[in-house]
Amino acid sequence: MRAKLFFAISGLLTLPAAAAELQVEVEIPKLNVAEYHRPYVAIWLEGADQKVAANLAVWYMQKDTAEGHGTKWLPDLRQWWRRSGRNLDLPVDGVTGPTRPAGRHVLKFDERHPQLGTLPPGEYTLVVEAAREVGGRELLKIPFAWNGKPQSGEAQGASELGTVSLSVK
Repeated sequence: MRAKLFFAISGLLTLPAAAAELQVEVEIPKLNVAEYHRPYVAIWLEGADQKVAANLAVWYMQKDTAEGHGTKWLPDLRQWWRRSGRNLDLPVDGVTGPTRPAGRHVLKFDERHPQLGTLPPGEYTLVVEAAREVGGRELLKIPFAWNGKPQSGEAQGASELGTVSLSVK
């Protein structure tokens, strides 16, 4: 019995690891405007059918403050709101968080992320959408394959977003 258990365990240890990691880097530019508010940002994955496969991050004002008005501006993240946001009970543990200041922000997600752990191999698109109170709105997309092979992609924003890059490891 011990020999069978030993061979079963040693066989599992020799299997190749199929773990994958997404690294997303989002640049929020500092805008020289009279009334500046940090942007609300939604980051998600779409499947080939353009339906939301995984919500990765949503940054918004967590409560009413002098700088923003809680969830009031979330519907301005139009694509995310229509496809997923309006059906969520906010805040979402591990997904939602406060708005971020201007600068570069790196996020890492792996198979331990609740939605990535069950994500089947296939073609996906990383979508990053930003909207700002008394400002503009911008949407960037980066296509990629979720297949365990390393790859990268990048998109350049014009106003509300700077460079957005994706690395799959």
